[in-house]
Amino acid sequence: MIELKKVTNDQIKELQKISRQTFADTFGADNTDSDMELYLDQTYGTETLLAQLANPNSIFFFAWKDGNVVGYLKVNLADAQTEKMGNDSLEIERIYVQKNFKRQGFGSKLFQQALSCAREQKKAKVWLGVWERNYAALKFYNKQGFKQIGAHVFQLGDDAQRDLLLQLEL
Repeated sequence: MIELKKVTNDQIKELQKISRQTFADTFGADNTDSDMELYLDQTYGTETLLAQLANPNSIFFFAWKDGNVVGYLKVNLADAQTEKMGNDSLEIERIYVQKNFKRQGFGSKLFQQALSCAREQKKAKVWLGVWERNYAALKFYNKQGFKQIGAHVFQLGDDAQRDLLLQLEL
């Protein structure tokens, strides 16, 4: 059974652990160790994550199975969005699942939670950025009906990479 629950401040260590682990598992083989370490330290530091948790326009959810965190979701509204997409949009900034739990429905469940958040907030659009070389994610989002609306730079350590901006009209 998959349970989704909002992340709280007292779960910061679990959030930091799964954030670093899933990002490194997903992108570590395609990037240098130094770029990965720099990115992980900047993005998933305790202060950074606590500030994001404190922002009412950023919401984190954990996916739980048998008492263990196996994935997480981060959505952003209003000024918490990483690009100015307007107040009628919700950003899915992160959906990550531990590698041992992929292809078991956790990613889809987290994605559905993001869509539920968008509908509850009466948003017209959902958008996200995906690395142009993350073919599995691109395939998943295209299958869900997302369309490319642009691109932006995703800074991973010292490496400027290209993310495709995808949007779904609700």
